[in-house]
Amino acid sequence: MNLDVIDKKLLLLLQSDSKRTNKELSLKLNLSVTAVYERIKKLEREGIIDKYVVVLNKSKVEKGFVVFCHLKLIQHSHEFLTHFESEVVKLNEVLECHHVSGDYDYILKIVVKDMEAYREFLVTKLTTLKHIGSTQSTFMISEVKNTTTIAL
Repeated sequence: MNLDVIDKKLLLLLQSDSKRTNKELSLKLNLSVTAVYERIKKLEREGIIDKYVVVLNKSKVEKGFVVFCHLKLIQHSHEFLTHFESEVVKLNEVLECHHVSGDYDYILKIVVKDMEAYREFLVTKLTTLKHIGSTQSTFMISEVKNTTTIAL
C-alpha cells in the first residue's frame, strides 16, 4: 500500500497519541471525521497499524533496571534456534529479543527491579534454557532516546 501525505500525517499523529479522537484528528488533518475513520480502518486492515498499546514508565512500576543481554547458542541448528525462541518469548522480563548477526546470536532487552532481581532472573530463568553457550550483560546507565515513533 502506498501511503499518501495525509496517511503519513495521520500515522505520525496516532504514534504520538493514539487516544486522540477522530474529531481531533479530523481538525488537525482538515478532513471529515468519517474520512479519518475510513483511513484508520484501511491502515489497520493493511496491517500498517499493527496494534495500540500503553507505554508505561518503567521506574514507576519498579522495572527501571534495564539490561541488554547478548546471548550465544552452543550451535546454530534450526532445532536449537526454534527451541530457544519458543522459550524466550515466555519470559515476562524480556521486552525484546532480536536474532542478530555478529559475535552473538541474540540481543535481549530485559527489565527488572534491580541488580538482585536481574541475578535471580539470570540464574533461575534465562540460563536454564537449553542450548545457551554464553551470555554477556550490559546495564543501562541512562536512557538518551527511547521512542516508538517511526518517521515516515
